[in-house]
Amino acid sequence: MAGGAALAAAAWELAVVFFLRPLLALAFVLSIIALSWYVAWSTVLVHVPLVQEMAGLRPKKPVKPKPDNSGRIIRFYQSMAKSKNKSEGTSSL
Repeated sequence: MAGGAALAAAAWELAVVFFLRPLLALAFVLSIIALSWYVAWSTVLVHVPLVQEMAGLRPKKPVKPKPDNSGRIIRFYQSMAKSKNKSEGTSSL
């Protein structure tokens, strides 16, 4: 019977060394990362606009359609067309 108890104690020791300790170490590291993220989020990151947009905290602004006659190039070509129409209308042959 003493051999069975020693075998069980050795098996438990191996289980602790190869399974329980790495599992506890991983849980410790993940909890430190989670705690650090929470502290960083609640102090700094919640105020950064890019992070707010990525997290969906900032409502998106409605997109306004551009008017057809906006921009310098369009106004230039419209004025060219108007001057062309005026010159065609006033020319006498």
